[in-house]
Amino acid sequence: MIDFFLDLDSKLFLFLNGLHIDWFDPVMIFCSGELTWVPFYAVLLYFVIRKYKWQSFWVVLGIVILIVFSDQLSAHVFKPVFQRPRPCHDELIKQFVYLPTGHCGGAYGFISSHACNVFALATFFTHIMKPYYRKTGWFMFIWASLVAYSRIYMGVHFPGDVIAGAVVGMLIGFLIGKLFDIVKKQKWYYCFEKVFCKKKNND
Repeated sequence: MIDFFLDLDSKLFLFLNGLHIDWFDPVMIFCSGELTWVPFYAVLLYFVIRKYKWQSFWVVLGIVILIVFSDQLSAHVFKPVFQRPRPCHDELIKQFVYLPTGHCGGAYGFISSHACNVFALATFFTHIMKPYYRKTGWFMFIWASLVAYSRIYMGVHFPGDVIAGAVVGMLIGFLIGKLFDIVKKQKWYYCFEKVFCKKKNND
């Protein structure tokens, strides 16, 4: 049964990776870049600060914990345990893999750290911002899906790597979101606002 799904995953990868178009390569390279989305993250931070004011500290702390946890879990737990080669390292299909940049990455690809990180962030951000912006979820998950798909296009992940990474990421985002809800109910959640606003009023 496992061999059946692995074979199906390989065939689906070859189909999706084989749909490459020359003019689309720069778009996918851009989407897959680690520093590409820094301005996007800055915009997200702006909206967080706009709505949460002093309590933004807890949101940012939640995001830091979320990214560190999802990245470490995917890279240092799943990959070493499952040791599934990336498509571009798979002896059976690597000669058919299209690599836009010629770069393959590390030996193992299950699960996709990119997919895990972006879906964790999308889930958490949707959770905290949905009360203020109803369409946050659509926007965030379209973005996360684009980044995740770019990893297949780039030839470095099977669809199964990406799907599993997305599922794990959403679970992490959900758990950190619930933890944030618990923090919001604590008296010390407002400590920064009380300290800084009191100091400002005294001045």
